[in-house]
Amino acid sequence: MPLPRSSLLQSSFSLSFALALAACSPAPAPQEPIRAVKVLTVGTSSFESTPEFAGEVKARIESRLGFRVAGKLVRRQAELGQRVRAGEVLAQLDPQDLRLAADAARAQVAAAQTNRELAAADFKRYAALKDQNFISGADLERRETTLKAAQAQFDQAQAQLAAQRNQAAYATLVADASGVVTGIDAEPGQVVAAGAPVLRIAQDGPRDVVFSVPEDKVALVRTGSDVVVRIWAGSKTLAGKVREVSASADPVTRTFQVKVAVEGPDAPALGSTVSVLPKSLGHAGASVIKLPTSALRQDGLATAVWVLDPKTMTLRSQPIQVATADGNDAVIASGLQPGMLVVSAGVHVLSPGQKVTIYQDRLAPPAALPMAAASRP
Repeated sequence: MPLPRSSLLQSSFSLSFALALAACSPAPAPQEPIRAVKVLTVGTSSFESTPEFAGEVKARIESRLGFRVAGKLVRRQAELGQRVRAGEVLAQLDPQDLRLAADAARAQVAAAQTNRELAAADFKRYAALKDQNFISGADLERRETTLKAAQAQFDQAQAQLAAQRNQAAYATLVADASGVVTGIDAEPGQVVAAGAPVLRIAQDGPRDVVFSVPEDKVALVRTGSDVVVRIWAGSKTLAGKVREVSASADPVTRTFQVKVAVEGPDAPALGSTVSVLPKSLGHAGASVIKLPTSALRQDGLATAVWVLDPKTMTLRSQPIQVATADGNDAVIASGLQPGMLVVSAGVHVLSPGQKVTIYQDRLAPPAALPMAAASRP
């Protein structure tokens, strides 16, 4: 028996409504793919720690040269960084006043010489008169005293002339040793006082590496102890010995200055920057856990790593404490045990409880098949 027309229309409408509802319902979310991660097995290794300090190579003797007389600086032949030889002229003062003083001293010598010659002639004549008993002995003694005074004045004038000649020579500043000009403290036209520094010269010869040590480490750095000096340019290393430790701390930095003697043909150039590794401050032989810094992440206020559970292949966050750094590795003080699997890369895109797989390098050779599988026909 055929269905009524109304029933057919109602069935068609119900089918259309069901299809419309099916089309409007959201599609099921795709399942997140399982991420592959690189892991490493936690183990212990020997830790060698030696503090490293930045130092500067300086001449053992650095002189501050200045004129021994006051005057106006009229010429400076030396420039910063210039190499000079012993006896080379470095700077000059205006010598006019010094020359006039030398001329005055020379005139005093001439006057004293004339007085001495006159006194000597008088003494000679009075001595002849005394031999003839024309004068008393007292008169002859007075003439002798006058001669001695004239001789003393002549000697004094000669000494003053020599001093004035030296003063005139002091108007020229010469290098007392070969070296390199490391500083300039006066320019031409400036009036300098006697003894005021004009130039600084680092003398050729032994060199020192100068660096600073904090207060809590200075007791471990002793005079004569061995250090290793690493030159930044060329990465060469040299052996050195502590020559001097400052007796007091710097008032600003509160550090103690240490000087290390560096000798030999391979000694670094003046002004070079080097690294100093005191052996007395090193620690070796301790077994510690080290992780690459790429495995660390910040979890709130703590440092943490991702630990992989090999049974469930899921991740959990493990807080750790970092003791120090060793190159590109972090030395772990607590929080890990040997044998744990720790994610070593991509730690910032993972989440707790996430299921992962262990990353296999495609370029690595395939693992060997088991004997049973390899024996199959």
